[in-house]
Amino acid sequence: MKRMALPLLMLLLTACAGSLFKNKAAPPTMYLLSAPPKSAAADSAKKPSAPFDVAVLKLRVRAGLDTDRIAALYPDRRMDYFAGVRWSGPLDEVLQDLAVQEFHSNSGLRNVSGDSSVFASAYWLEIEVADFQAEYAAGASAPTVHVHLLARVGNSGDRHVLGRFEPDIHEAAADNRMTAIVDAYSRAVDKALAEIAAGTVQTLSAK
Repeated sequence: MKRMALPLLMLLLTACAGSLFKNKAAPPTMYLLSAPPKSAAADSAKKPSAPFDVAVLKLRVRAGLDTDRIAALYPDRRMDYFAGVRWSGPLDEVLQDLAVQEFHSNSGLRNVSGDSSVFASAYWLEIEVADFQAEYAAGASAPTVHVHLLARVGNSGDRHVLGRFEPDIHEAAADNRMTAIVDAYSRAVDKALAEIAAGTVQTLSAK
């Protein structure tokens, strides 16, 4: 009888410990930002590749935004994060991937890569994230997404800065649902990166 009691006691203790440490909270909803698909007309009108190779460096992100959480800014300047939702990764990684996608889709450059690529690039693009939050104005029923990026393009040989771009985009969310807010984020960041891509091509072509 005693031989049976000890295994039974251990089984009960294991079950109790498991219930104490089990996390019953629902996993957060993940949101992915990606470059919009090109239309057939845009694809057919695509210009020949410009003979430039650009590496998109890992982004620098302002404190408070260097996370996978989705930020909100309130009228009293208090910053918080939406509950139960996340970006698909840390913001610097998400935006670096998105910048490479944007350049591949729209810039017409010969080659664009992340800074971890094994391919050497003659030029680099550095982006700093100054603002990337949904801003609630006093009395507003839905936020406006604010995306403010500071970008520099330069020569890899001597690190000389060839051009600077500072898109500062505001996009109003259709309503206060998370899907509408993320849609506003998507529109804002696409406009900001398209502006940087166009400026980069123009700068390199004019050098």
